[in-house]
Amino acid sequence: MTLWEYQVAPILNHAAAQILNNFGQDGWELVTITDNGSGNLVGYFKRPAQ
Repeated sequence: MTLWEYQVAPILNHAAAQILNNFGQDGWELVTITDNGSGNLVGYFKRPAQ
């Protein structure tokens, strides 16, 4: 069974691509992005636990 670790992080609209690429380079997979209700985006990431 795969064990996962999770990360929740703000995604700034003006730098979204760079933020997502940085997480991807560190092995994080984007699960979903949500709006926190005030116009800001929050990304939820996972990767296999080490």
